[in-house]
Amino acid sequence: MSEDQAVLIDDPAPKVRRLTLNRPEKRNALNDAIRGQLFAALREGDADRNVSVMIIRGAGSCFSAGYDLGSPNSDVERSIAKVDGWWSRHVVNNHFEMWDMATPIIGQVHGYCLAGGSELATACDLVYVAHDAQIGYPPVRLMSPPDMQWQTWMMGLRQGMEALLTGDSMTGEEAVRNGFANRSYDEADLDAEVLSIAERIAKVPPDLLALNKRAAHRAMESMGIREGIRATAEIQAMGFHQKSSREYMKSFANKGVKEALSERDEKFGDYRES
Repeated sequence: MSEDQAVLIDDPAPKVRRLTLNRPEKRNALNDAIRGQLFAALREGDADRNVSVMIIRGAGSCFSAGYDLGSPNSDVERSIAKVDGWWSRHVVNNHFEMWDMATPIIGQVHGYCLAGGSELATACDLVYVAHDAQIGYPPVRLMSPPDMQWQTWMMGLRQGMEALLTGDSMTGEEAVRNGFANRSYDEADLDAEVLSIAERIAKVPPDLLALNKRAAHRAMESMGIREGIRATAEIQAMGFHQKSSREYMKSFANKGVKEALSERDEKFGDYRES
């Protein structure tokens, strides 16, 4: 697949724009190409008066397994100085940009939705998942806290704390119970169900959709969600200075990314080692 096809764009129904992450051979791992094309497509859709709702999904076996640790991730979609902690701050900036768009965005999740993939899903306004999806943030085990710390905001202190302390994943059904997702479906039905919801949303005039979306986000912001996520992004940056994290990052070069990830998860018996 050429890099210029990293995101596929189609309009499956009137006023519905669908964006498909298209690196299935890499489990839609996020790199410069796919992130840049995704945000360009989101901005284009948000500016298009004929688009009332957008869907983000993944091609192949999963939504996204997270950031591609073996591929360039150096470009920045929104300008920010590349000083200590810039990575987590720019990730948060991008996801707040999705929140600030007038157009509602739906995350359609199947298979793996891990690490940066889970943050991308969190940045969507609605999330619909396959029953057997695997949603989690394994980097907390050896690398750092999340860039965009969604766990306690989406799931509350107890469930969020457990996710942060273990790095364990949850199924789609658990994600609904825990508050991360709206509803779960059989994977075979997911496309049709999400499209049906998108078409219902598109029945509402776009000027009112923009206000309805903004009202929900402003309510959360009044409770501190934006300030809280920015604060925890700064803590994420501290993770890379810890001894265990520095040793883990060195193992990527010494052992290779796949072996390092397998070694991380072997003692837990999940993800790559399940």
